Order: sequence, then structure tokens, then C-alpha cells
Amino acid sequence: MLKGWIDRVLWNKVAYEFEEGDSGGGIPRGLLKAKSAIVFNTSNTPEDREVKVFGDPLELIWKNCVFDFCGVKEFYRTMFRVIDDSTVQQRINWLNDVSAIINKYYPNE
Repeated sequence: MLKGWIDRVLWNKVAYEFEEGDSGGGIPRGLLKAKSAIVFNTSNTPEDREVKVFGDPLELIWKNCVFDFCGVKEFYRTMFRVIDDSTVQQRINWLNDVSAIINKYYPNE
């Protein structure tokens, strides 16, 4: 269900739009009303390898190609890793981190 919601929210004329006559080659105007966005990613790649080999492309995609594109300027993202060999306690800690981050960015919601 969430995937369908995301597909519809990030559509042209819903999340962004181009000037009349621009078929997508120009710079869009963001339409989302959200003031901030949070993304929690998971990975099985250790951080040092991710940075050295890949340069953390997810940060650029989420920040510049999704949220900034749609008009959301405040952005926070964190990566939980390494998932495959994590312990139950690590996963509990990650869930606590998620709760703390959400409460920091949206304290009254």
C-alpha cells in the first residue's frame, strides 16, 4: 500500500511541475507542502566501503533528485547497517534511534 502512495505522491503535477511547454527538460517547481523529510535506509554494505566505492549515492538521490526536486528543503537521512549480521539488540537500538529522530523533527505530532 505504501508503495502505491509514494508512486502517486511523486507524480508530475502532484509533487512538482514544469513550466508550460516544458516537457521535462527544464527545472521543475516543487509542489509538496512538507517542510522536511526523513529517510531511513538499511544496508548490508559497511560504511567505509560504501563511501570509498560508491560515494553514498542514496544521499544524493533522496536529497537532490527526490525531495529538493519536489520542493522539500529540509532533509535528514540515516543508514542502518549491516543488517544481515545485526543482533536483536542492535535492531532495538535502531528502532529507538528512529523514534528519537522522528520526535526531534516532529516533536508535537
